[in-house]
Amino acid sequence: MSKRQIGDVILDVRHISLRFGGVKALTDISLDVREHEVRSIIGPNGAGKSSMLNCINGVYIPQEGSINFRGRSFNQLSSRDVAQMGIARTFQNLALFKGMSVIDNIMTGRNLRIRSSLLSQAFRNPFGLGGAQREEEKHREFVERIIDFLEIQAHRKTPVGQLPYGLQKRVDLGRALAMEPQVLLLDEPMAGINLEEKQDMCRFILDVNDEFGTTIVLIEHDMGVVMDISDRVVVLDYGRKIADGTPDEVLNNEEVIQAYLGTTH
Repeated sequence: MSKRQIGDVILDVRHISLRFGGVKALTDISLDVREHEVRSIIGPNGAGKSSMLNCINGVYIPQEGSINFRGRSFNQLSSRDVAQMGIARTFQNLALFKGMSVIDNIMTGRNLRIRSSLLSQAFRNPFGLGGAQREEEKHREFVERIIDFLEIQAHRKTPVGQLPYGLQKRVDLGRALAMEPQVLLLDEPMAGINLEEKQDMCRFILDVNDEFGTTIVLIEHDMGVVMDISDRVVVLDYGRKIADGTPDEVLNNEEVIQAYLGTTH
């Protein structure tokens, strides 16, 4: 039985415009995200979907517009500041540390939560658990729970570069979950994986949303996935918003069919 209940708007994007020189990546885009929902962003290649996520999580600074998260308005925060606010991100092109183990990659997601100083971490008490050691143990226990949740226990000590691509996607998701985000931005989590791996990833995303109460913002090209797991869908085309609504409303929108889905959807 689902535990989630979709709440009020917690992320409000207003009139965002982004340009690179003379190229308009986004033009006057507005959208909102409600607490606990799965909100998908779709559109053809070059529509501005990843640019939109990059504005939300501080990678890009838009020339116009604002982003409001739980009452705090911004458009010029760093990625670290945004992560500290409670917004985490996975990337279309995996940015994992290929030579590091699964557990150590996911541990990097706990960096924002570490409170002990570098000095206290360097000079540990050899006769017992000092403050820094106790803190690290606590973070490792949290990471182990994520590893169990993602069903990658057998690979916890394996260098990530040795894993199949589908499992690397899970590690990337685990690293984002290690930040304990309120909103999780997923950039094409199904790209490059097979049908069975897609089914697993869908299950993990829905479980994160349902059991953890994490709000999901999802970019995805697999329309079957989008229609199955989304509460609402926004459609971009050439940097402009052309539709916004429930999956059924978007699926039957004539402009969306012409621009993206095609007549045989």
